[in-house]
Amino acid sequence: MSAELVLVSDRTRLRGRALDDIVRAAVEGGVTMVQLRDKAASHADLLLTGARLRNAIAGRARFFVNGDVDAAVALRADGVHLPEDGAAVADVRARAGRSMLVSRAVHGVDAALRAEREGADLVQAGTLFPTTSKPGAAPLGLEGLRAICAAVRLPVVAIGGITRGNAAAALAAGAAGVAVIGAIFDATDAGAAAAALRATLDEAPAAGRRRIEAQ
Repeated sequence: MSAELVLVSDRTRLRGRALDDIVRAAVEGGVTMVQLRDKAASHADLLLTGARLRNAIAGRARFFVNGDVDAAVALRADGVHLPEDGAAVADVRARAGRSMLVSRAVHGVDAALRAEREGADLVQAGTLFPTTSKPGAAPLGLEGLRAICAAVRLPVVAIGGITRGNAAAALAAGAAGVAVIGAIFDATDAGAAAAALRATLDEAPAAGRRRIEAQ
């Protein structure tokens, strides 16, 4: 089973490029999930951007919307990603239905266990390593990630400061996949960067890896 390679969008890193072009190239390179994250965007802007990203993805990867459940429903997204202190999973299910995957950000074992009890389908654990995306955030570290993966039965996606050089270590700690921003958005060639990450993940042992699927 292939490890998940998640691309989280960041419009501040576009450098004049089109977001959908970066996403298209990254998916062609091996990204398996795209998360539309833009805290500054209005609901209407998320809908417009999301429609473009869905076209760029063209069914080749899962599409998640961060935070805005109504946008995720309107865009027929595969999932919605919630902050650690965001909406209750039960409330999201009531609005989005059982078919939509629900991901929860967690920063420790207690939050991961709570997300599992609530019925989340996966958790995104971080910040794993120091990263410019979350300056000042205390890194979870590989031991913290390992503790989360051991505590829950859910698939765990690691995020924060992940590069080709340390992605395999996240999988060895028990993660089902990794989520990246700068490792692809800051690269000159997004497709090549994604392909390099994909190759690194594919070389990692798959024993015990958990599949992301509806609970």
